[in-house]
Amino acid sequence: MQQDSSQVVPPQRQAPPQEHLISTVEKGPFCSAACSCGWRGPARRARGRARADAAAHQEA
Repeated sequence: MQQDSSQVVPPQRQAPPQEHLISTVEKGPFCSAACSCGWRGPARRARGRARADAAAHQEA
């Protein structure tokens, strides 16, 4: 038997890149950043430093 070579298999679609949704979480005097992908930053006393951790994660 011969197969019909006129049938073309379409390429598989790749999943779109996952969007990283960052939030900050405060626990007492500490603040940490968390991402929807599961990443968590270290606890920081300064909110600005937690935001910087989140920005570095988004760039990576």
